Amino acid sequence: MTPVHVTVMPDEVLGQLAPSRSDALIVDGTLGEGGHSILFLKSFPECRVIGIDADRAIGERAQDRLALWNDRFLYIRGWADEVLENWGYGNPDIILMDLGVSTYHFKDSRRGFSFRLDEPLDMRFDTDGDMDASSLVNSLEENELAELIFNFGEERFSRRIAQGIVNERLKSKIRNTRQLARIVVKSVPPGFRHGRIHVATRTFLALRIAVNAELDRLGRLLQFAPPLLDQGGRLGIISFHSLEDRLVKSAYRALDSRFGGEYRVVTRKPLRPCDEEIRTNPSSRGAKFRVLEKPIAGISG
Repeated sequence: MTPVHVTVMPDEVLGQLAPSRSDALIVDGTLGEGGHSILFLKSFPECRVIGIDADRAIGERAQDRLALWNDRFLYIRGWADEVLENWGYGNPDIILMDLGVSTYHFKDSRRGFSFRLDEPLDMRFDTDGDMDASSLVNSLEENELAELIFNFGEERFSRRIAQGIVNERLKSKIRNTRQLARIVVKSVPPGFRHGRIHVATRTFLALRIAVNAELDRLGRLLQFAPPLLDQGGRLGIISFHSLEDRLVKSAYRALDSRFGGEYRVVTRKPLRPCDEEIRTNPSSRGAKFRVLEKPIAGISG
């Protein structure tokens, strides 16, 4: 099995999240195809890694890739916020969350994450979930659709797009990606149909966030993860759009100031991919990496 996804910011992750003890417990809260987990397992030969992912299919791919390290690796299927809320595996030294969507989902999952392929309009990471993207676009009221697309996609033409969706679904249900992308293109003014990014990008982003409750889950994760860290442990989060990054930045700063030394923001400004990484892996371009530390008692940063 050839991996599809290229691991983002490997040097920065190893530089910031190198554990202080050899037998460290590391949590990869967004396992994906296992790239970051392999990075940790190879770099720290005595560490243990627990990988979490709600997507059964990609979890199985990761387990195949990580079979060599079965004695030090455990896969838990589930959403990271829910798993960490009910954690029972000891205090992690490192927790990493890479909030980017795996290339596998865009290219191979056949779940409608990309408007460039003609696929069912699904967008669920956990395919056992009840609500998919088609259900949302075919059931929400026009004003609810407009608010969703504006709030989660930061799309200026959200009301036009919502109106276009509602008008189109009166004729027939919206079931696939190409159908929705065409509606979005027709709904925006002609002068805005050909920009730097495809005009449907923000609408698809908004639906994916809503289907998977991504921002709610990130907020819960930021509540549950820091207290779990062992003394000297670090929480690293790689985000890819402004809504995520603002949540992470705000939560880190609140923890740093509120507890007066119990937590420390390590990265006052987010780390970004180097030019060479962006050149060889363009999907890394929007990545921002922020790190929070739980200092050892009596030792300040």
